[in-house]
Amino acid sequence: MPDVLVTRRMVDAAMAALDGLGTVEVYTGPPTAMPRAELLTRVAGVRGLLTVLTERIDAELLDAAGPGLRIVANHAVGVDNIDIAECTRRGVLVTNTPDVLTEATADLAWALILACVRRVAEGDRFLRAKTPWIWDPRMMLGHDLHGRVLGIVGCGRIGQATARRALGFGMRVVYHNSRPLPPEVAEPLGATWRSFDDLLAESDVVSVHCPLTPDTRHLFGAEAFARMKSSAVLVNTSRGPVVDELALAQALRAGEIFAAGLDVFEREPEVEAELLDLDSVTLLPHLGSATVGTREAMGLLAVQNLAAGLAGARPRNLLNPEAFTG
Repeated sequence: MPDVLVTRRMVDAAMAALDGLGTVEVYTGPPTAMPRAELLTRVAGVRGLLTVLTERIDAELLDAAGPGLRIVANHAVGVDNIDIAECTRRGVLVTNTPDVLTEATADLAWALILACVRRVAEGDRFLRAKTPWIWDPRMMLGHDLHGRVLGIVGCGRIGQATARRALGFGMRVVYHNSRPLPPEVAEPLGATWRSFDDLLAESDVVSVHCPLTPDTRHLFGAEAFARMKSSAVLVNTSRGPVVDELALAQALRAGEIFAAGLDVFEREPEVEAELLDLDSVTLLPHLGSATVGTREAMGLLAVQNLAAGLAGARPRNLLNPEAFTG
């Protein structure tokens, strides 16, 4: 039996860091998630599991792994794929990779904001199709950002980094959290708390950075889109199921909002078919953390967490400290 199972090959530096952790088995199958049946078979007897967001870690998998499993190190910030309570009950440590992808993801949120507001991807497709054209004062009009309002839904690390970038565009920032930020955090951002409904009504751009929970699943559905400005843009770089994609497509077709940019999807990697035909949507294949430096940092942090858990030490990014008995 291997000591460690890695469910997706990481960047080279992170793979090299696995040396010394015992026998390591890496899934190298097709570029899709490891089939569930195969995962349940290969996890048997491992002491450490290094996962990505496509692997569901639940009671069934923990049963298959057996009592020797010490740690699940998730190569992601979000851990909605892991039943942390069940892991805790069995004494299995759970870790993630926060902080290291904050700036890269905020940069990508802004790439989507600009692409949507100024119709960048649409213009690129227009030219690649060799459509006859000539400059025209009415052609492919977008919207201004300067002096407009950016609404942040979920103003944690990435939300705050996204808000900081708005200052350079001369935008005003409003945000919605379950509770207001401390003044020493909010004031440098010029950020003001709003209720969710008020944020939707006020914002020219809404950028989503909240975690996926039962309360945030389909937070953005038909009712939310109806409250937004017809000139507003929605950008989601958090988790796909926060947005009801079919309702989004219908809102865009009806002109309830101007455009949307998505880096994550409700049934990833599948994309709602109705979105694919809309020029008002910019779609990316989950590239939020996809820079050389960031993916290296994420991989190395995941391996460091894994190594600590295997050695009986407390991992740096432990999410269930009550499971740690060292």
